[in-house]
Amino acid sequence: MSNVKYRSADVDGFNVFYREAGTPGAPKLLLLHGFPSAGHMFRDLIPLLSDKFHIVAPDLPGFGQSDMPARDKFSYTFDAIAGVIDRFTEVIGFDRYAVYVFDYGAPTGFRLALKHPERITAIISQNGNAYEEGLSDGWTPIKAYWQDPSAANRDALRAFLKPETTSWQYTHGTTDPQAVSPDGQNLDNYYMARPGAHDVQLDLFGDYKSNVALYPAFQNYFRTHQPPFLAVWGKNDPFFLPPGAEAFKRDNPKAVVRFFDTGHFALETHAAEIARAIRDFLNR
Repeated sequence: MSNVKYRSADVDGFNVFYREAGTPGAPKLLLLHGFPSAGHMFRDLIPLLSDKFHIVAPDLPGFGQSDMPARDKFSYTFDAIAGVIDRFTEVIGFDRYAVYVFDYGAPTGFRLALKHPERITAIISQNGNAYEEGLSDGWTPIKAYWQDPSAANRDALRAFLKPETTSWQYTHGTTDPQAVSPDGQNLDNYYMARPGAHDVQLDLFGDYKSNVALYPAFQNYFRTHQPPFLAVWGKNDPFFLPPGAEAFKRDNPKAVVRFFDTGHFALETHAAEIARAIRDFLNR
């Protein structure tokens, strides 16, 4: 039994909801989710690791059950999200930890590593990109918005926020779509339907260009600090391509790269295999 606890932390007035499991005093593992999900995406992984690790999985600001302030009260940028999560780790006493990053969790976690390299014991990247060759053509309409943040280009991105697109993200690239539980995607769509949520996500689409601008800094961090690094990648991801996973070895030659025959949300189909890879990696 994972004995998961569901908690909230007051981070300088910002409520961060999080899942916690394992034993305090065990090696710490921070799980950072991606778009359009929340900490519930780790529901299958946490029980497979909680016997060996002290695990915390927060919902990022604007996602899940964490606060989603109005856009005139909070700037929905990746710098701001990383700032809240950085303080969150301090509030809950995560002073040194391994970090699992996925999708939006990658630029969030990599910012923490840049700011506090001494706190990072290892990095697991599951379809969490830091190289331009990892970006597929699926980013083309988002890149158009970066270049011209017009109302028309912003509205064109609303297709990414539709329930059927969420379902596609979960099932595309899997060998058996009927093996993918509807639970996660339905919960994502529930949160996405909240008033104001679409504009929060459109702001983040626009700010994603700040992550690409930081890729050289992330890569320099990998070269300079050589953190123990594991990439576990759904090889059929329509957004983050396998060359982006292989590229980690260019700057961190000891990085371990594992591919799985699945899509973007690899934990939906390969949680057990990924958990074994993480246990073997972190135990070493």
